Amino acid sequence: MTRETTSLAIIDEHYAVEHLSLFSEFLDRAILIDVYLPKNVREPESLPLLLVNDGQDLPKMPFASILSELVQNDEIDPVLAVGIYCNEDRRLEYGTADEPDYLNRGSRAKFHRKFVIKELIPYIRLNYHLPPIKNTAFAGFSLGGLSALDIVWKHPEIFNTAAVFSGSFWWRSRALDHGYNEDTDRIMHKLIRNGKFAPNLSFFLQAGQLDERMDRNNNGIIDSIDDTLDIIKELKLKGYESGDQIRYFEMPEGRHDVPTWANAFPEFLKWRYGK
Repeated sequence: MTRETTSLAIIDEHYAVEHLSLFSEFLDRAILIDVYLPKNVREPESLPLLLVNDGQDLPKMPFASILSELVQNDEIDPVLAVGIYCNEDRRLEYGTADEPDYLNRGSRAKFHRKFVIKELIPYIRLNYHLPPIKNTAFAGFSLGGLSALDIVWKHPEIFNTAAVFSGSFWWRSRALDHGYNEDTDRIMHKLIRNGKFAPNLSFFLQAGQLDERMDRNNNGIIDSIDDTLDIIKELKLKGYESGDQIRYFEMPEGRHDVPTWANAFPEFLKWRYGK
């Protein structure tokens, strides 16, 4: 993987942001990333690593200021974060890597996974002097959140935490009007059900009561919340417990948008990296 361009923005005394363009052999394109660098860290090799899909949304929050304020207020330990920008192929590159949905969306998700694991993480570890075995989390919004959870679930040897904001857990193998079965056709639920318990994993799941209006099963609960709660049920059936392993954050005024995720992100950061 080759590095093409670099620019550096100094936010304040706590964080700087390095903007890079990296060429991925697996995705056969250049990928923009933002590296959120904590400053004045005594032991850089001890930093946890946080990857974020849909990294183009982070400057809109603004994410650097969120990190800096939490560090300044001594609410979290510093974290090295990497925002991964998507492009027009987002619906092909995000999703569940081993099973596209019924419209073949997510057909390139396996290459996104390879980029993250075989190119991006080694690059970050080498260039920012992180050890090969470290506290590594993956977060994302909507479809990017589904992608993050899928990758974490499949690779507990690399990751220990997934953070999903308004996750696209409706992702299904059959259309609603073609014999869709709630119990068998939601792909991420099935992957968890058929997967193995990994004791090192933990999960932060956020949903908003104004995320959407759809209610497939007419039970009075919008699908985004219903699907998220069912993900939690599957995780608990595997053996995970609420608290240190599962944190559910439901927002009464939460919408499917960047301002909502900006308000939710500190909850995750304090839960996972709080002092």
